[in-house]
Amino acid sequence: MADLRRTLETHVSNGSVPGAVGLVAHRDRVEEVAAVGSVDVEGSAPMARDSIFRIASITKPVVAAAVMMLVEDGRIALEDPVGQWLPELASPSVVRTPSSPVDDVVPAVRPITVFHLLSSRAGYGFASDFSLPALAPLFSELKQGPPQPQAVAEPDEWMATLSRIPLLHQPGDGWLYNICSDLQGVLISRVTGTPLPDFLAERIFEPLGMTDTAFSVPPGKLDRFTSYYAAGPEAGPERDPISGLELLDAPDGQWSSPPPFPSGAGGLVSTLDDWLAFGRMLLAEGAADGRRLLTPDSVRQMTTNQLTTSERESGGLFLEGMGWGFGGAVDVETVEPWSVPGRYGWVGGTGTAAHIIPATGTVTLMFSQLQMGGPSFPALMRDFWRYAAGA
Repeated sequence: MADLRRTLETHVSNGSVPGAVGLVAHRDRVEEVAAVGSVDVEGSAPMARDSIFRIASITKPVVAAAVMMLVEDGRIALEDPVGQWLPELASPSVVRTPSSPVDDVVPAVRPITVFHLLSSRAGYGFASDFSLPALAPLFSELKQGPPQPQAVAEPDEWMATLSRIPLLHQPGDGWLYNICSDLQGVLISRVTGTPLPDFLAERIFEPLGMTDTAFSVPPGKLDRFTSYYAAGPEAGPERDPISGLELLDAPDGQWSSPPPFPSGAGGLVSTLDDWLAFGRMLLAEGAADGRRLLTPDSVRQMTTNQLTTSERESGGLFLEGMGWGFGGAVDVETVEPWSVPGRYGWVGGTGTAAHIIPATGTVTLMFSQLQMGGPSFPALMRDFWRYAAGA
């Protein structure tokens, strides 16, 4: 009979990943937790429950929760145009059609609002067709794509560059991936006058006891920090001759010092138990240890699909059977054995996955250190979800 450890070990033993950790919790009880393999291909240390990972896009729900805290504080409202805090976006231009050249533009017909950023419908970002001309500068100039924290400009310079790039569609007219979460991070710092790392530490990490979650790893914790790899066609000359994996970042690499741009889309490092604390807060409708971080209404808005059927379909493989809430996907169709309508969460391109199922009070977490090759989910994730669902 399969168990969590055996499910993860299958992928370590076949050489596809150096190691992985997984956890399944129901309400206040951790049902299963397993750590298998090593923190790197050399086997220098065994993987552990408290190993630290680059969590990439499962940063997004955390930052969306922080935006909702500002809404509850009365500092911003969902319908507010963001131009008053992000003047670079006050009068954006839009390419005439999604396939138009970047200089064939028209004015935006409506302002970008806080709600547009939270629902990833501001007009910036990418979906299934990466060849569209307006997407090219997002990768080349803004360094969108696999996280590289030391290569991205500081927020004011980043925003100035973004202001010269047209929207792919009119604000509110469709869903696009990723960049709206980076904009949420800049919005938080502009509204509060506080750097994003400090705001998240004060309002989320410290109250929840998320002691290992941050935008960089201090020297005293580098021994718990995993190495990060690529496999397949994208792996280059640094490929390890035994494992076949290419080292993308070592513990003393890009996350060993604070980044110029703290990415709300994918910049955090964390552990299983830290993200479990965040997930349990959402399951408790914003409460944790007798303290309320968010109202139940805010949590429901975050974890409810905000997209129309056509907007979901435009997401292509990014939204396979899913919609989008604030900062994460929401299952709306049972298209796979693990699909549970109402399941909320997301995956990280560094090989991480985090979900909650409000109906059953479940949190499922799986962290590995292998870069995803595209928007389709790797076998390790699919097997973990299948196991967690009892399929």
